[in-house]
Amino acid sequence: MPYRQKDLHEKPFSVNIGHEMLVQDVMTKDAISVTKYEPIMHVADILSGRNISGLPVVDNERKVLGIITQADILSMIGVGREHTFKDLLKVMLGEKLPEQRRGDIVGDVMTVNAITIKPEANIAEAVRTMDDKKIRRLLVVDAKKTLLGIITRADILKAVIKKLK
Repeated sequence: MPYRQKDLHEKPFSVNIGHEMLVQDVMTKDAISVTKYEPIMHVADILSGRNISGLPVVDNERKVLGIITQADILSMIGVGREHTFKDLLKVMLGEKLPEQRRGDIVGDVMTVNAITIKPEANIAEAVRTMDDKKIRRLLVVDAKKTLLGIITRADILKAVIKKLK
């Protein structure tokens, strides 16, 4: 059956909904973070155990240094961001792929210069940035680059659905 507007409980869909909602109201405030000295296997356990795809990397004052993602960890076996799932299967079957990163700690493989956003930005800006940069999450920081939280595509989707109900 095709989707109809009244399926959203008869509320009108607002094209401005993304401009009405702020990052600070949608973000995950108690984001798990790691330091650049954490063992990669520990981070891999966190990512897989909590079913998340990336973690902020911070210093002792919670200043953002970068981000570590599943893609960063997969790069250690030669699977880069541009590789497909088929490429991952080939690696698992013993084929080599170029561009392997080496290291035992987060700082060896993390992505530095993580893309960030301010808490007072609206979610339309967050979505635009994620789309432009082809990323799944943004680290939310204050003016001093201190981590305040994280906003993901899933956070935005949940907030929009809640707003529409």
